[in-house]
Amino acid sequence: GGSLLFQQVPMVEIDGMKMVQTRAILSYIAAKYNLYGKDLKERALIDMYVGGTEDLMGFILFFPFLSAEDKEKQRATIIQKATSRYFPVYEKVLKDHGQSFLVGNKFSWADVHLLEAILMVEEKKSDVLSGFPQLQAFKARISSIPTIKKFLEPGSQRKPVPDDKYVETVRRVLRMYFDIKAN
Repeated sequence: GGSLLFQQVPMVEIDGMKMVQTRAILSYIAAKYNLYGKDLKERALIDMYVGGTEDLMGFILFFPFLSAEDKEKQRATIIQKATSRYFPVYEKVLKDHGQSFLVGNKFSWADVHLLEAILMVEEKKSDVLSGFPQLQAFKARISSIPTIKKFLEPGSQRKPVPDDKYVETVRRVLRMYFDIKAN
């Protein structure tokens, strides 16, 4: 119907707009609800931290669709990247400024994104934060915010780890999509 600007999802209808592109949607919501810093410098820091967590999440995105052998290799890569490249950065940021949140000592989009990245990596290795005391405390703090705590409870809207049925459905839909595009 023309609503999908680039003919792909996600699409969110908000404030009279039909928005596409995940990053644009999240940036808009963050700005609308005052989760995007107080000035340009804070926004730049938030964007850097969100970009880093997106890079880490990229290693996890296609994990459910891998073969068993490739999953084990990718799990090792995810853990290695998280513990040697990404988590040390966030650990240092939190330690160096001694604040509860990543930017401006105020809850932001970067905090939500980092929590989600932590949870995604913990799904691959539950004790991945064992060498990161600042991140352990951060996770506990952010997870105890009432709305986030509710979101993380079983039965909430948070999507579960993809199971075999989900993986097969996605594969079937994408095959159909690519078959249609080929014709």
